[in-house]
Amino acid sequence: MRDALLLVDLINTFEHEDGDALLASFRERLPGMRAALAEARSGQIPVIYVNDQGSRWDGDALGLVRSTIDEGRGGDLIAELRPEQGERFILKPRYSAFDHTSLVLLLEELGIERLLLAGAATEGCVVQSSIDARELGYKVTIIVSACATNDERLERISLQYAEQVAGARLHENLAAARDEPGDSG
Repeated sequence: MRDALLLVDLINTFEHEDGDALLASFRERLPGMRAALAEARSGQIPVIYVNDQGSRWDGDALGLVRSTIDEGRGGDLIAELRPEQGERFILKPRYSAFDHTSLVLLLEELGIERLLLAGAATEGCVVQSSIDARELGYKVTIIVSACATNDERLERISLQYAEQVAGARLHENLAAARDEPGDSG
């Protein structure tokens, strides 16, 4: 089965209403994010960033990353998680990584069957992307330790919904997700 690590809204300035809570969660869960990225990169798993474009309508994903590192409140964190040469980066206008983006075309080109999701915020863009991915026929696993949240209560509810209703799998780390025998989720 061909996997990809899909990082949803990982590049963040934390300059919004819920920015303080998300930044605190991001700092707490940074080890899980680092580990997921390192394992994907060392295991030759494609890494795909899909990120809110914010107010950028110029399509300059690398400019977004640079300005987030240089000017964002969590630039030190983002610097550790930024894309490496050759990794794909898609800007999105809405919550889901699939809504009005070229993600499906990219996944088809790469022959991806299962998405391993991580990013921010779990209860919003990550879970919405997982639901849309399932609707499109992809197997989905959310790497819980590699997701940041604005609200832990809403995160628990949304993860429960993603698992019990939408059919996503939940795992604490990438290794456990990839080792699961007979994965149908």
